[in-house]
Parts: sequence; structure tokens; C-alpha cells
Amino acid sequence: MKQFFKTSSLFNLAGLVFAWFAIFAFFWWKAPPNFHSLDNFKTMARQDTIVAIATLGMTCIIISGGIDLSVGSVVAFVTVVIALALQAHQSPWVALLCGIGAGGAWGLVNGVLITRLKVVPFIVTLGTYLLVRGAAKGLAHNRTIDSPNSWLNDLTSQPAASKFHATEPWKYFWSLLPIGVWLTIFCAIAVALMLKRTRFGRHIVAVGSNEQAARLCGVPIERVKLAVYVLAGLFVGLAGLMQYSRLTLGDPTAADGLELKVIAAVVIGGASLNGGQGSVLGSLLGAWIMTTISTGCAQMGLDNWVEQMVTGAIIVISVAVDRLRVRKD
Repeated sequence: MKQFFKTSSLFNLAGLVFAWFAIFAFFWWKAPPNFHSLDNFKTMARQDTIVAIATLGMTCIIISGGIDLSVGSVVAFVTVVIALALQAHQSPWVALLCGIGAGGAWGLVNGVLITRLKVVPFIVTLGTYLLVRGAAKGLAHNRTIDSPNSWLNDLTSQPAASKFHATEPWKYFWSLLPIGVWLTIFCAIAVALMLKRTRFGRHIVAVGSNEQAARLCGVPIERVKLAVYVLAGLFVGLAGLMQYSRLTLGDPTAADGLELKVIAAVVIGGASLNGGQGSVLGSLLGAWIMTTISTGCAQMGLDNWVEQMVTGAIIVISVAVDRLRVRKD
């Protein structure tokens, strides 16, 4: 049985790689010639950081059997908090911690409401989706918040290229990608190891697979769910930091619809909405597919509604495939 799941997972990842190649080939054929250039790949990697980091938390939530619809609103709220902190002459480090802490705080709110009120995550996070968006607009007085320049603005900017030196090759290596992309990679490795190698990771999978059986085995269900939503909130706060770095200002209307892209990326990556199944690598591939579609549509000059329709179709198809997979199992 264990070998079957490994084979199934590898098959799913191979399918994702094939799907990305097919999408990439289509845009290579239809989009402008610079679509397949190295510079465009670097641009796509910078744009992907926001969705990719948010998918790390969403992967844990969906594996545990939950969902979070408040991701986009929390990202917007975090950009406002960071901008206000910098505007108040706080150091970039303080602004960074305030932003990530705000994401974790909203994750804590979601977790408490879900575990204490015993309300399904869909309803709770639908409510906080509106609540957080309203709080962001109220905090910013319905306007964008300008802030002083700092090194936070450079997290998603391409660093200046450095020449390769045989004695110091790491300097050239680190300059290939922005700090935000490297941070995404490190966080992804950490989450993957956490899910595979730690007791907490096994508890997340157990809760999503069969909550009643996990409870009988002594798994602290409420504490696990609470910890998952707090952890996811911290990652959403980090995604908000990347959003701020990209915008260089606080925008309470930013990241509208981001939660749909994040959920779609995780489901495309093989996670089951019934819980108990999912992988970090699959989610990252799903996020990369979404970014490729978004970039390709933009370079072809297609209207935003086309991308929205494609995203919606992908979500429906992914959920249908998930349901068929569950019935087959």
C-alpha cells in the first residue's frame, strides 16, 4: 500500500510536469518571442513568490481537512501594516516582524473560531475574508499607503549580476535569483521536511485522513488545527511581505482573488479537498503553472477576464479529478 501511494504521487508529479510543458509550449507558440527567454523566467520566478509562499500554508491546511478563503485579504492587510510601520519611522526589521506577526494573528483568529466554535472552516474563513479586507481598508482609510524606501523593496527585485569567480563561486550563485525566491525555496524545503519527518507533520496528515481515528489514537485535534492555521497565517504574512516588496506600498485592495489561485495551485498539485493528501512539491508546481498562465495571458495582451475564466476552469477540473480519484480509491 505504501508503495502504491509513492507510485501514485510520482505519477501525479509527472503529470504536472507534462501539463506545464504543454502550457509553456502553447505560449511559446502564441506569445511574443521573449516569453521563453531567461529574463522572463526570472520575472516569472519573482512573481511566483507570492502565490508559492501562500501555498505552503494552504497545503498544510488542506491536508488537515480545512480551507482558508481569507488569504488575499490577509496579504492586503499585511502590506498596509508594513507600510504604516515604515511610515512611522520604524526599522525595516520591525516592519517585517509586524507584517508577518499580523498574518499569524489572523491565522490564530481563524484557528480559534474553527476549534472553539466548532464551525466549518469554509464559513469561518469566508467571514474573516470580509472582516480582514474591511479592516485593511479602515486601517488605510481607503487609500494606498506610501512608505520610505528600504531594503524590503528589494526582496523581489533581481539583484545586480556579478561575474563568476572560481575562488568565490557562491557570490555568483546567490545573484542568480532574488532573495524572495531563495526564501521561498528554503521555506518549501522546511515545510516538506516538517510534513514528512516530524510528529506534528504526521498529526496533520492523520487529522485530515480520519479525524475520529486520530482522536482515538491520542492526537490533540484542536491543538493541531490551531497550530496549522497559525503556521499558515505566518506564511501568508510572508507572502504579504513579498506583495509589499513588489508594490513598494500598502494597498488594502491588493491580492483580490489570490485565495483562488492559491487553492487552485494546491489542488492542481494533488492535494485532496477531503484532507489527508498533498505535497509541497506538487503545490509549488501548481503555483508555477498558474504563474505561467498569468504571464502568458499578459504577454499575449489578453484581458483579465480570460485569465479568470481559465483559473476557474482549472479549479473545476481539478476538483472533478479529485472526486474521481476519491471514488476510485
